[in-house]
Amino acid sequence: MAPVLVLTMGTPSALAAQHDLVADLDLYELPQTELKQARGLLVGPHVDQVFLSQYETKLDRFVHGGGRLVVCAQVALPFATGLTRFIPLTYRSVCDLTVHRLAAHPVWRGVAPEDLTFRRGVAGFYGRGFYPDPPRCAQVVHGLGPRRLPLDLVYPLGDGEVLLHGGNDLWGYADDDTTAARMTPQLLAWVLSEPPEKA
Repeated sequence: MAPVLVLTMGTPSALAAQHDLVADLDLYELPQTELKQARGLLVGPHVDQVFLSQYETKLDRFVHGGGRLVVCAQVALPFATGLTRFIPLTYRSVCDLTVHRLAAHPVWRGVAPEDLTFRRGVAGFYGRGFYPDPPRCAQVVHGLGPRRLPLDLVYPLGDGEVLLHGGNDLWGYADDDTTAARMTPQLLAWVLSEPPEKA
């Protein structure tokens, strides 16, 4: 088993095709798949959240055991501890869609917030909503708009961590010609690294 698994629904991921340490896992094979050998599980925006929510205990166990769960989606039905429902943003201008860096994190090292706010000159690709009431222990990395509404956050769960992004998959920026392309290799490096020791 590859150390990083991408949950898919019939369509192979480009990430698995390009990286030896990444493999696809069909969502509906999750119940019978042993995750102990995996370091990371990546969940994109097009998975069946109703099905996934039935396996919250399995996903929590994976993270508690030291795994890293990366969720890039507009969560409608939480499927792991700490996830909350995504709230679409009512926006009126670019100001409301501006991405603000609130904390440093290895996944976004060297990534300019303006390269997240704009993609091909258009604002809003990176995020058009937020996650209210993140866990108290969460580090909010990016906030959206004047109120800095939580868009990207990372929080510990047992011996592992959960990274939540309120938009399309971060690895979808791999071929961008901006600093946003750094997210893909840095995300994989973070998933494969050891979680920080608890104080």
